Amino acid sequence: MAVVLQIDFTFPAHMMGDALTQGAQQLAHTINEEPGFISKIWTENASTGEAGGIYVFTEQVLAERYAKMHSERVAAMGATNIRAKIFDINTQLTDINHGHYQG
Repeated sequence: MAVVLQIDFTFPAHMMGDALTQGAQQLAHTINEEPGFISKIWTENASTGEAGGIYVFTEQVLAERYAKMHSERVAAMGATNIRAKIFDINTQLTDINHGHYQG
């Protein structure tokens, strides 16, 4: 069953927006190649200095593996206060609200 991975962290505001869009192009493409990866929504809030993403993975174990690797990667990029949470998807309610996932 597909799961949602939520990752957020403190990140320098000057590295968000256009700077992140330009600087993370290659990273965005490599995420598509991760085992079990379905989709990602990139999140950022320059006014609070927070960034991260909402991911959908096919299996919890693959989401856990990615969360560990990505947490180390963003720490090397200057992120702090890194948090990762994994949630099951309530598919019946998600379908009502046009959520996209693969079970």
